[in-house]
Amino acid sequence: MSRRLSRPSSAASHRSSGSSAHDSEFKVECKAAYLSVYDDLKDVISSEYDLSAVLQQSGRNPTRKILAKYWTDETDYLTFDDFVNICRREHATTTDDLMKAFRKIDINGDGYISLDELFRMLTTRGEKMTRDEVQCMIDEVDENRDGKLDYGERILYYSEFCNMLMSTTDECKKMSMKMMEKKERKKKRPSNTPRRGDDENIHGSRTSLRSNASVKHEIEEGIQEDLDIKEDVMLSSRSSVTRSPRKLQPQEKPGSLLSLRSNRNPHTEEADGQGPSHSLRSVGRTGSKSSLISIDDMPRPSPRVKKDKVRTPVGSRSAKVSEPSNLRDWTHTSSKGCFFIDADEGGQIISHQYTLDLADDTNVFITMQPNRIGDAGFTDDGPVDTAIYVLREGSSSNKIVTFTEQRDSKGRYCVRCDLSAGRYKLVPFTTGCRLYERSAGRETKEVKLIKQDKEDKIVLSKTFKKALEDIFDMADLDGNGLLSREDFNWYNIRTSGEEVADDEWDVVEGNIELERGEITKTGFIHLNQMEAEDNDGDTDDLWVTLTSMGFNKSLVLNQACPFKLDVYTEDCRDASLEVMGLEAQAVMLEDAVCETVTAKGEVSKVKGMKDLSVYTYIGDARATVVVENQSYSKIRIQLDCSRSKNVVSNQRDLNYTLTVPSNTTVVGHHLIPRDEKAEWIVRCQESILR
Repeated sequence: MSRRLSRPSSAASHRSSGSSAHDSEFKVECKAAYLSVYDDLKDVISSEYDLSAVLQQSGRNPTRKILAKYWTDETDYLTFDDFVNICRREHATTTDDLMKAFRKIDINGDGYISLDELFRMLTTRGEKMTRDEVQCMIDEVDENRDGKLDYGERILYYSEFCNMLMSTTDECKKMSMKMMEKKERKKKRPSNTPRRGDDENIHGSRTSLRSNASVKHEIEEGIQEDLDIKEDVMLSSRSSVTRSPRKLQPQEKPGSLLSLRSNRNPHTEEADGQGPSHSLRSVGRTGSKSSLISIDDMPRPSPRVKKDKVRTPVGSRSAKVSEPSNLRDWTHTSSKGCFFIDADEGGQIISHQYTLDLADDTNVFITMQPNRIGDAGFTDDGPVDTAIYVLREGSSSNKIVTFTEQRDSKGRYCVRCDLSAGRYKLVPFTTGCRLYERSAGRETKEVKLIKQDKEDKIVLSKTFKKALEDIFDMADLDGNGLLSREDFNWYNIRTSGEEVADDEWDVVEGNIELERGEITKTGFIHLNQMEAEDNDGDTDDLWVTLTSMGFNKSLVLNQACPFKLDVYTEDCRDASLEVMGLEAQAVMLEDAVCETVTAKGEVSKVKGMKDLSVYTYIGDARATVVVENQSYSKIRIQLDCSRSKNVVSNQRDLNYTLTVPSNTTVVGHHLIPRDEKAEWIVRCQESILR
């Protein structure tokens, strides 16, 4: 028997419902929200991701804390009745809620917020939005398209902004009601046409047509109504005040701040000459699109096994990319960085990200490798896999240029290519096969961070000092043995979510050892000594710093992987490499990874499913399986790689089932060899689940 959320008592339900009339209206709104995501009230909510989506459609903005309350480790699914009860407990977002939130950052109480402060707050505090998501919000209200909010001198009158958001929420509810009414009318209309799959001679996209005029009229009416529903979905997506849910995997992050991001139709983009988009962020995802043919009506294909993909040991292969012989004459710039497991964001991977500015066209050699600090970045089976994706900055989007897919003779992941002058984004990537969130059960007992000397003074333990030295090396991004204010700022953003203010930096300069205006390692340790003394020996804040930087309670660095990035340019003497952010890799790379796999991988169509494709890309040191669903129905597909040899998956289970929303492309598996000194074989068997 499946486990699900226990329902509240009937007494509690009656107390929250008020009058019967209000209760009836409330249930209708819940039903409309549910049917904007699912085709039937009997459909169950099968994931936290789906729960976030349907709550957003009901006008609520669920936080991670709220989602965790109703979707626990013991929850397998939730029904429509469970959803109604949750809506009774969690009220919809109101104008007062929004106003209270804005007033907290309105320091002088004049009703205005500066754009810069809004931008900083949304991207660095609480449940963070990405810079692109904030920009999408700004674009929605940027009437003259100059990239600025022209309310006075770059200030935002937030009462009008809140009213605009709430009116958009109301429009979404009306659209959901309209969609529900159309679906119910369609169900009530008698159907005289055969369903696809009823006749065993009907396969793929063929349908049986009758010459009867009434049947033809019903078909035309059904098609037109289906198109109306799709148009409603697109209109709802464009006007939605809620943030479209993203894949939780690393992906996703349900219940974040409000967004006015619009969702584009990938077929429209292709028609406009921009190419198809497979991004979870650009394809309509707010609710499943209705179709004349549902997935349950289609013939179910039998499982099919792909041809074995055999790879020789990674270490035995000769390097395909060699270091340029005249590399010493090239211009060299570098930076350190780190992958972190963010436990507060569902275990997703975040990392430093970079901009590369080239003044001239040039040949470029880029390398990336784990940077050994303690045991970080290396396991018994080998180093954490790393890669760099190079994206060209554009006016509206970033276009992938290349990525590191091979190792050189020194074991570095590298790529050599020609780049034209301009600005590029360099986004680090790791599959998560060896770097992932560890369970608390694997940790040993907690290490003491402080102790008292003979004079009862608080001193840091030797083990804690060693961990602080490692943290200092991780935060020293330019590798000069000192922490500049910029280095310290990125460290502070990671550990506290906030940038270093001028008065805070003044305290640093006035109390600890500096060299050329930068923090020394001794000064950094003394800064933590001061924090321990200020807290009278309370170590909670110290543990926040340690866990944010990837240490467990035993002070083992197993939740982070430091790395080193090197960029060499042959013809450009004025190349600039700078840290631009500390963000989740899924935000920047979901599109890029899927795009490279579909472009370079081997494609296979799933039998009987003309709109479903599985792509498999196998490189020198990793393999990726991607599923592309071009139909109007979400698909549940099982990707069984358990018959593979000597591989480990980012999913932790080689037999993994995922749900692919309509018109999206998602990653099913990343695979790397468990033992890099042995042969590895990729075998993937897919089957459709009902």
